Amino acid sequence: MIGILLVTHTPLSAAFLAAATHVYKKAPDNVRALDVIADQDPYEVNELVAEALLELDDGDGVLILTDICGATPANCAQRMANLSSNTRLVYGLNVPMLLRALNYRHLPLAQVVEKALDGGKNGVASYADETSMSTCAP
Repeated sequence: MIGILLVTHTPLSAAFLAAATHVYKKAPDNVRALDVIADQDPYEVNELVAEALLELDDGDGVLILTDICGATPANCAQRMANLSSNTRLVYGLNVPMLLRALNYRHLPLAQVVEKALDGGKNGVASYADETSMSTCAP
């Protein structure tokens, strides 16, 4: 099963994990939340990400989900992901993206990335009328 690592600005990772726990009525297995605090040393974040990747990878790979492309959490995650051929990184974390990744993480890593991206994109919509909400179905 694919491991999932959430790397975001504090307190988002913990909040996203709490949201998933709420939806599934229990904490999902093989998922870790890493909140990066303001002014945290990037080298420390690199080490924490590297440790989490080792812990989460059972051979099927790890998907890192992060909040803002170009920010410290994402940059550190990207640095560590570049060191592994079995790790992928997706920016722009939202709840639909996380739930989609969790629902499909039995698939190969490349497919989980696509499912997560689809979930993230489809989970952002504007309510125009009753018929537009049909696009929000998982």
